[in-house]
Amino acid sequence: MTKTRTTRLALVAAATALSAAFLTPGIAAARSVTLSTQLTNYGGKGAYVAIYLTDADGAYQGSLWMAGGKAKYYKHLRGWMRATGGDRAQVDGITGASVGSGQSLSVTVDIADALIDAGYQIRVDTAAEEMAENPADVVVDLTAAGAGKAVAGNGYVSAFQYDM
Repeated sequence: MTKTRTTRLALVAAATALSAAFLTPGIAAARSVTLSTQLTNYGGKGAYVAIYLTDADGAYQGSLWMAGGKAKYYKHLRGWMRATGGDRAQVDGITGASVGSGQSLSVTVDIADALIDAGYQIRVDTAAEEMAENPADVVVDLTAAGAGKAVAGNGYVSAFQYDM
């Protein structure tokens, strides 16, 4: 079963650190980026998946998607939790159901063009009930050259890729 969600997140706030030109409304351009995550057949309950963006220094810039609707379990997404301080507002309006063993998740977000090829990374944390927690299951540079290239995860993610 494939879960597909669409959300809009321009991440213009992060772009403002790059250039004053992005402070002017309507100037910042963004492109739709589809994030595809395939989970392994780990045999457990649905996984919580946090997909978020960090800058070149590893500092949190914004959440792109959260799969898993019960906030009490977010603490098991340790990388995301550490980055956000557990601020649930970071995922308001961009959450969906957890992702089952062997299933895939596909979401489309808008990402400011200024963030592509600028040292930003997409990070994916995963956790499943009564099983392992995988902070930084996937860490991939957000580059035009990396689009469409699947990478293996270190935990429940068997493959992750982004397409522009």
